[in-house]
Amino acid sequence: MQLMAANKNMRTQSLYKSKNVKLLYPELSFELVGLCFDTHNELGGFAKEKHYADTFERKLKAAGKSYKRELIIGITGNTADFFVEGKIILEFKAKRFLTIGDFTQTQRYLQATGAELGILVNFGSKYVQAERVVRINKTTHGRAALIRSHSQN
Repeated sequence: MQLMAANKNMRTQSLYKSKNVKLLYPELSFELVGLCFDTHNELGGFAKEKHYADTFERKLKAAGKSYKRELIIGITGNTADFFVEGKIILEFKAKRFLTIGDFTQTQRYLQATGAELGILVNFGSKYVQAERVVRINKTTHGRAALIRSHSQN
């Protein structure tokens, strides 16, 4: 299992290097996505969002990562599910598919906290879906954030 993950990691990193794309926090983000896959494998695709978050938190503690759970964002009272190592916001969903509103919500959290990277994770199907969302700088034009998908095969 670890050999397969290492090979996939090497292929992914070489793909980004060949296109001169700077991947934010590659090791940490791949580790977090791996924990999300483990969480999904343990609970399946039909649990509630809170159950995924509780299981993920247990795995995060076992991995020795520092984090804040249910981080309150600004004065709105909205909460991000996890803020890991002071670098990456994780937002969990448990529904059939992600919407543009989910990406917009994650982007707002990135803007409000100044974090550069968010990972939007949907556990609510047969396979976990993890999408990288990069904070759009105020000077950047366009609506959508740069999104890189991690898929479980």
